[in-house]
Amino acid sequence: MEEITSLATQLKRDPSSIDNFLYEAVFEEDLKRKNSRLFELLTVLNNSGYRGASIYPLYKRLSQGFLGFTVPAFNIRGMTYDVARRLFRVAKRLGVGAFIFEIAKSEMGYTKQRPLEYAVVILASAFREGFNGPIFLQGDHFQLNRKAYNANPSNEKESLKKLIQEAILSQFYNIDLDASTLVDLEATDLMDQQRHNYEVTAELAEFVRSIEPKDVIVNLGGEIGEIGGKNSTPEELRAFMKGFREAFKGDVPISKISIQTGTTHGGVVLADGSIAEVALDFEVLKTLSRLAREEFGLAGAVQHGASTLPEEAFYKFPESECVEVHLATAFQNFLYDHPSLPSDFRQEIYTFLKENFKGEWNPQWSESQFLYKVRKKGFGAFKREWWDLPPEVKESILSDMEGLFERIFRALNVVNTQDIVRDCL
Repeated sequence: MEEITSLATQLKRDPSSIDNFLYEAVFEEDLKRKNSRLFELLTVLNNSGYRGASIYPLYKRLSQGFLGFTVPAFNIRGMTYDVARRLFRVAKRLGVGAFIFEIAKSEMGYTKQRPLEYAVVILASAFREGFNGPIFLQGDHFQLNRKAYNANPSNEKESLKKLIQEAILSQFYNIDLDASTLVDLEATDLMDQQRHNYEVTAELAEFVRSIEPKDVIVNLGGEIGEIGGKNSTPEELRAFMKGFREAFKGDVPISKISIQTGTTHGGVVLADGSIAEVALDFEVLKTLSRLAREEFGLAGAVQHGASTLPEEAFYKFPESECVEVHLATAFQNFLYDHPSLPSDFRQEIYTFLKENFKGEWNPQWSESQFLYKVRKKGFGAFKREWWDLPPEVKESILSDMEGLFERIFRALNVVNTQDIVRDCL
């Protein structure tokens, strides 16, 4: 308690001192001391008005009628503190209230960011930028491994429940439950195809309701088609929701549904390292979003794997009544490909990846394709080096990134949504 009081006093006197406190906490090697330091920072930030929030009230409002904007969910894999600060800076300037920071189960591993660390870094970013709107932290693709589930369903579900508990304790009050990996497309009956998906999603949703704080309704999503597979259909959505409704015994169900419309996570990289043009079916997105809202009272459909689309395509998401779009790889690409990133640093990461992940190199891939596929793993292995890049390098990259954030916010029509969000909450 004495340490928390001292930290609060220091931050009140000099808000910029959080930079050093955060750095020391993030890179503390002793896990027990690290979590203690992060918890101290979380407590001080909470006491200063910065805490995780649930977007559920807004999505409840959206279930009654689309409001004309699509909520962006940002996965920040590298330089998280610096990137998040710029995102908050742009959001503050444009009056954006409807946006989410998220991290997937898989990303936590290769970026070395557990929920508590990610939450504290994002909240500290908001504190430094003086952002005074609600901050939505989301667990993205809290997913079951199909092979592990088939070998031992109980163990795989318990493992995911532990992650859910860890995330909620870290104020992730928005979670996407992804059991789409369990869909059995070989089954001829749609209910049988979706059975494991809706039964496990219902079980996990009930677990969330049993542990969520009394004053919070965690916003939950489900998923009917694994991203990168065949496009989802109205019949699949109806089968999943029918089964989920029968299986779910809680009071508040899911509020959104992720679907497949033609994209692939990270995009499809060609032999020369460029990204193939994506044929995303916006009509499927619009049809299923309306169906989800009108027949099942959901806020709408969610689009994953969209960040590598051409920027002009982003205007189509609000037109398609998409409730939420997940964005990740484009920001990773922005960092790696920016001309101001020192070439020797980039090459150091690439050399490391070629030496340590050569087992993932498909013989049919070019070197460019391999590096594109695995360079996301350079964020965790070089986390400190990314954080310690020279200020002038970071400024050059991040000032350009601000422009990208602004274009996304404008295309998704979330500018001046702070009042709408506050009214709902």
